[in-house]
Amino acid sequence: MKIKNTTTYGKSADKSMKTWIQLLRAYNKIRANETAFITSFGITMNQFEVLEVLYHRGDMNIGMITKLIMSTPGNVTVVVRNLKRDGYISSFPDPKDKRASILSITDKGKEVIARLFPTHAKNFESYFEVLSEEETDTLFTLLRKLHKSL
Repeated sequence: MKIKNTTTYGKSADKSMKTWIQLLRAYNKIRANETAFITSFGITMNQFEVLEVLYHRGDMNIGMITKLIMSTPGNVTVVVRNLKRDGYISSFPDPKDKRASILSITDKGKEVIARLFPTHAKNFESYFEVLSEEETDTLFTLLRKLHKSL
């Protein structure tokens, strides 16, 4: 027997919370699918995020990577240590800051990203194919507006 909660917090608050739940459900499904896909290449989702940033944006320090992948410095430090250990990235001293290092993706790292990224991109295309091009544009615009307001 399903019990319906009749508590309301106001029309706007209720609608906002329901919208958030739908957004979170979609995100969780996509994230789970992509995590399974990415781990089939022998790397974790966190490792993929670091490799992807270095592959597409070029060499950078841990601080910039942390901001771009929206993680924590401690987590990124562990991920970077493991990627270096496994030969996916290398580091060299930052010429502008002697206390910092610049990270660079190795040929091994480039190879794994080059193998998985085309399918990763196609996966995202398939997730959004239920929406028209106009709906996708509108969703992007609305989510960007929400993000910039926070």
